[in-house]
Amino acid sequence: MKTAVSIPDDVFQGAERLARRSRKSRSELYADAVREYIARHGTAEVTEAYDALVRDLGPQQHLEQSAFARKAATRTLSRSEW
Repeated sequence: MKTAVSIPDDVFQGAERLARRSRKSRSELYADAVREYIARHGTAEVTEAYDALVRDLGPQQHLEQSAFARKAATRTLSRSEW
């Protein structure tokens, strides 16, 4: 998809230098940058959803989760990049 965006001159010049050094087209560089930004900030949505669930369940139900659920959550979180 083609799109037009406005960015400050200094950001544009930095991106141009990086694209040349990386041997990437401008389109590739910008697509990679936006992809990385989405990946970094997309996790906030997951955290917000989990926080809302915990609020909805209330503190008592959250504390009463099964040993299996605690172990599974610990294993999953230990494999996640923070």
